Amino acid sequence: MLDYKRLLTRVREVVSEVDAQSSLRPQIDALGVTVHEQAGAARFADAHTIETKGGLRLQADKIIICTGGVNRRLPIPGFELTSTHSDAWNLTSVPPSMLVIGAGATGVQVASIFNALGSRIQLFEAGQRILATEDESVSAAAAAAFRESGMVVQENFGTIESFEKTATGVRMNYSKGGQRFSAEARLAVVAVGWMADTAGLNLAEAGVELNERKFIKVDEYLRTSAPHIFAAGDIIGRMMLVPQAIQGGFVAASNAVQGPTLPLLLEDEVAPTGSFTEPEYAQVGLTEAKARQAHDIKTAVVNFDSTTRTIIDGRKFGFCKLVVDRKTCKILGCHVIGERAVDIAEVAAMAIAAGMRVDDLARIPLSYPTYAGILVNVAVKAAHELGLAIGWQAHQAA
Repeated sequence: MLDYKRLLTRVREVVSEVDAQSSLRPQIDALGVTVHEQAGAARFADAHTIETKGGLRLQADKIIICTGGVNRRLPIPGFELTSTHSDAWNLTSVPPSMLVIGAGATGVQVASIFNALGSRIQLFEAGQRILATEDESVSAAAAAAFRESGMVVQENFGTIESFEKTATGVRMNYSKGGQRFSAEARLAVVAVGWMADTAGLNLAEAGVELNERKFIKVDEYLRTSAPHIFAAGDIIGRMMLVPQAIQGGFVAASNAVQGPTLPLLLEDEVAPTGSFTEPEYAQVGLTEAKARQAHDIKTAVVNFDSTTRTIIDGRKFGFCKLVVDRKTCKILGCHVIGERAVDIAEVAAMAIAAGMRVDDLARIPLSYPTYAGILVNVAVKAAHELGLAIGWQAHQAA
């Protein structure tokens, strides 16, 4: 039986250690940077002055905004009865049941984790498929796996009309095709979008403008409409992920100190993404559908039930898929679902960033048996089907 309190204790221990060892705090302190902790919410008093609810008032020639994002709220009756994914992570006990509304990366992660912990999960997606930014084959496989694990997955479920309190939790009322439906659970977690956390910043006082999506408008140097103020991370609404936030912070700080000399390059950026759900999934580059819009492509797929390491580990669900340009033989995309999917996609990202042909990847004699070797196995299959000579590697299994 799961000891959830013990699990939470372990989580706090890990978070504390990560914060102490991986947050760059020793380097920050060594550089003489002053860190104001628990200062309270900050806002602009004028274009060069920041003040906080804790009474702190700071002036600066240059300012960088990195306040991140917040959950999107829906203008629906009873929405105050719902919870966010952050609320879910802070639960002190596992709810017996949960509605998860929104099946993008965040919603699927919440659903997957609490399903594993024993909650009865109903996952709702208004669009045609869950994980809409993933390759269609990955989305379909993930939905099938979630259903097999006991989740109720409803895609294209309709329109939410309201939430209401019940004796044991919350009810979601929704409609589709003129019919009304409802679903109940102890908790309803809504994850339908991520917005810039700008509401309390008083940006107008500083001359900082928002774009049409309500994120802070920046140029290639991450300067806002006020040239001495920069912004980075989720608040600018680009790829809202940790690696991109770190890159953006470096670019913004460099340009604030040295002048606008370092652009944030987004064109042709190789950016692997994925999530540590059950099953894990990941991608890098173009999906098959997007690749077909501009390329004559070849796809190759190797299923995890036919690869040595997955058989050894008993993790036979999933596949690895490569999308290759027939003319140049270069790898355009990689899509994986199953054990170590993120690790596999990151190896593919290096191959794509290096501009490797699929036959070049197929010739690399990776260690055996490994998960990374699955990627080479798919490359071998793609190269063979494209009629490319790859030598002895053609006969090696992953």
